[in-house]
Amino acid sequence: MLKIGFIGGGNMATALIGGLAGKLTDGKNIHVIDLNPESLQTLAQRFGVTTALQVDDTLAQCDVVVLAVKPQQMRQVADSLKPFISTQLVLSIAAGIRSADLSRWLGDHQAIVRAMPNTPALIGKGITGMAAMAGVSVEQRAAADAILRAAGATVWLSSEDLIDPVTAVSGSGPAYVFYFMEAMQQAALELGLTAEQGVELAKATFAGAVELAIRSPEPLSLLRERVTSKGGTTYAALTSMENNGIRQHIITAVKAAAARGKELGEEFGKD
Repeated sequence: MLKIGFIGGGNMATALIGGLAGKLTDGKNIHVIDLNPESLQTLAQRFGVTTALQVDDTLAQCDVVVLAVKPQQMRQVADSLKPFISTQLVLSIAAGIRSADLSRWLGDHQAIVRAMPNTPALIGKGITGMAAMAGVSVEQRAAADAILRAAGATVWLSSEDLIDPVTAVSGSGPAYVFYFMEAMQQAALELGLTAEQGVELAKATFAGAVELAIRSPEPLSLLRERVTSKGGTTYAALTSMENNGIRQHIITAVKAAAARGKELGEEFGKD
């Protein structure tokens, strides 16, 4: 069975391990390294994984090494990992770290997949954009896909350059949704409803609308039009949004996120 090493045992790593242990592989085939002994104890108790406080030679026997650390820690982690990496697949879910830089830090290692999951992965409802270096085999690509599918859907990209747009759309996307829901809750409050009623209405509306969009083969524009009777309440709201340039503001904001992602890659990749 697949042997997987995790560098980092935080929320995203825990979500992946929870989807993998006992399904794609046994918990005993998962080795987790983290500086927090309490996190390691919890993971060991919940999923039966093995653990260590620092990088060790167990990683040399792993088929896949998942890097789930903060971007600013990656250079140091790569240096400590380098002696234990030979032919394994390295799967990075760290934001802003380009594969070429990681490859260089690992001594020109070529079997690297860069992935950008999002926080709904914590409940198995995430979506991950993925890009593979040329040195990744068909089997390794399949392994990377299986690991990330433990937390939701996957989308393979033709070029790593598209990771920044994915980061902007889906990686940061949950925050946009929560922001919109907060605004709906505030509007509800100002219109006389309680804060609790406002958030309940916002959550249920988003959940229902998203499920409708998932199940329907029709384009989003048509689904929107079906709720919008000319001269009605929805029409008044959407007209107000259009007149205030809300659509363009959203597009501009997502592009700003993509631009920042590119900047971070350049910053983190400096030697």
